[in-house]
Amino acid sequence: MIRTTPFHPRLSELSTTGLWSHWAGYLSAQKYDMSAKHEYFGIRNSAGFFDSSPLYKYWVRGRDAERFLAGVLARDVRTCRPGRAQYTIWCDDAGFLLEDGVVFRYSENEFMLTAAEPNLGYLRDLVGRLDVEVVDVSQEYGVLAVQGPRSREILARLSPDVAALPYFGHTQTKVGAASVTVSRTGFTGDLGYEILVPAADALPVLDAVIEAGTPYGMRPFGEQALLMARIEAGLLLVDVDFSSSRYAWTDHDRVTPVELGLRWMLRGIDDPERPFVGRTALRAEIAGGTSRWATVGIVVDWQDWDRVWTRAGLVPPKDETPLDYESMLYDADGGRVGYATSFMYSPVLQRHIGIARVRPDHGAVGSTVGLEVTVNHQYETVAAQVARLPLFNPERKTA
Repeated sequence: MIRTTPFHPRLSELSTTGLWSHWAGYLSAQKYDMSAKHEYFGIRNSAGFFDSSPLYKYWVRGRDAERFLAGVLARDVRTCRPGRAQYTIWCDDAGFLLEDGVVFRYSENEFMLTAAEPNLGYLRDLVGRLDVEVVDVSQEYGVLAVQGPRSREILARLSPDVAALPYFGHTQTKVGAASVTVSRTGFTGDLGYEILVPAADALPVLDAVIEAGTPYGMRPFGEQALLMARIEAGLLLVDVDFSSSRYAWTDHDRVTPVELGLRWMLRGIDDPERPFVGRTALRAEIAGGTSRWATVGIVVDWQDWDRVWTRAGLVPPKDETPLDYESMLYDADGGRVGYATSFMYSPVLQRHIGIARVRPDHGAVGSTVGLEVTVNHQYETVAAQVARLPLFNPERKTA
């Protein structure tokens, strides 16, 4: 059964393409315009809105809610104050990543956790004797992301509380007559917000946002524009940049937080009072230096890119559509040293860029790797430099 989100009746009217994909059993727009680049520039130059409603949403409530989440999540949720949110991850016993998501703290004993994949059974199985309940409210709320440099101005017209909201802060406020939660979060690497709204109030809230954003040229954007923005921002995507350990067939498809560049989340890992799932294995990995990979950004040498294509009698392509397959990386001797998990031509950076997994000895910023491309049905390599993520990181994102 294919479901539609609470915003779908209005969004379907705005779509000129009728192109929809499936996300967690819901219809999700691929793009509203014939060119996703137009939607992308809406995000980067003014503002755009995206329907994130298919995310799974779980209330975690009770006297032991903090203790429970501190034992499940690899990032220490105890440092998250009410009114704040954290990007977070959770792992299996072997230290491999299960999934990532965002946890919102509403009060001392009340949290909401969002995720791209279903986790209700997994979370409930870990409750044990703790005084905590995990409630799936995925269908009870819509989530509307409003992203871009003008997003603050637009939403402040609807709710003055938004103007002072800090990065990864959230507030309970009103849009018109609807009670909503607005958080300064998103998946574009830009200034942006997300509105959590009860499903029954979704359309009036969306209409109010559209009306407020129309003078700014705000437009809807679909998954393709979102994928473009998140690659520039170095934001990892499940089933693209990593596979959930839950569904992987072998350890070749599994990855640890350290290997994904998320070691910064593991601050306090030596605290014996927080034996979270996977802690022992991750401490051993860190102590032994046994990480197989480093996750980095790559930026292609544009002159070398042009040389390879021009030599073949072709116009060098500048395609912003993210590739949906891995591109191999090689050292100077032709040995394979890793692979790009995401790759595209960035319109704002005007470079071919990617997110890549390389052997740790090739992970230093400035290192050169050879990216495999196919030209006239033959494999070629073009030079690329290892770079620090994120590749696009405007000050406005956190200002």
